[in-house]
Amino acid sequence: MILQPVDRLEFQVLIDNVTDSLSTAPPNVTLEWPALMRAGMRQLSGKCQCCANHGLALVVRAFRGTQSHAILFDAGPVDFAVEYNGTRLGIEFGSVDAAVLSHGHWDHAGGLPMALELITKANGGRPIPCYLHPGMFRQRALPLPGGALLPIREIPSPDDLAAKGAVPVVTKEPQILLDEMFFVSGEIPRVTSYEKGFPGHKRRSEDGTSWEDDPLIMDERFLVAHVRGKGIVVFTACSAHTPASSMSSSTLSPAFHRSLSMRLLAVFTWRAAMRRSLRSPWQISVPLDLG
Repeated sequence: MILQPVDRLEFQVLIDNVTDSLSTAPPNVTLEWPALMRAGMRQLSGKCQCCANHGLALVVRAFRGTQSHAILFDAGPVDFAVEYNGTRLGIEFGSVDAAVLSHGHWDHAGGLPMALELITKANGGRPIPCYLHPGMFRQRALPLPGGALLPIREIPSPDDLAAKGAVPVVTKEPQILLDEMFFVSGEIPRVTSYEKGFPGHKRRSEDGTSWEDDPLIMDERFLVAHVRGKGIVVFTACSAHTPASSMSSSTLSPAFHRSLSMRLLAVFTWRAAMRRSLRSPWQISVPLDLG
């Protein structure tokens, strides 16, 4: 299969670290309050607004002719935030065709069981594919000042997700999805000398008896769509890698390379430090029109 261009691309932010309806935005961006009004809010109040939470969840929808497909890219840290924000934003969970977990951290995976429940409840009980990496499921830990470690709760297992309505697809290989509208990368090799990853990040050893260094978080992948006549749009999460590694020939399948001329239209990344680093040498800007 070869990644095929789409006519238009939309994405809704289901969960993010902040909410902001006062800043200005380009014409193609709908801020929270107008989005809530579109979903039925008639008067502004605290109970109508979304809840910011440490993590990421996006619903990415691609259109080609009369066809459209939607992917849930990550699901935030907790079930509460998925249901709370999804209800207020009017997310059409029943139209989500697949889920992709970018990497095995709690703030991207904790809400996935609830998201799958909402999707299958809305679509009549139809299971959906959920794309996972086999390295996601070992327990991780974060460094604390003074040298101590803070263990991170394990993410839901493939069996846990299957019980909620997923068809787990556990692989290191790149995938072309949903009528060739989306590409999910395989493992992302590091191709620059300055990619140090997350210093101090740990994971459990295979036998579970000790901690080992895990700065590169090699289970992280990214999601891509090709907007016809404009270029590719890349969605990435914590970005323990750089765009240079994401776009390297060793990361992308031959089917992806043959499908487009590698014009990079936009990169949407969750980690603030990565947003700053994208200014040079990549000169990325959010396009005014993705369709």
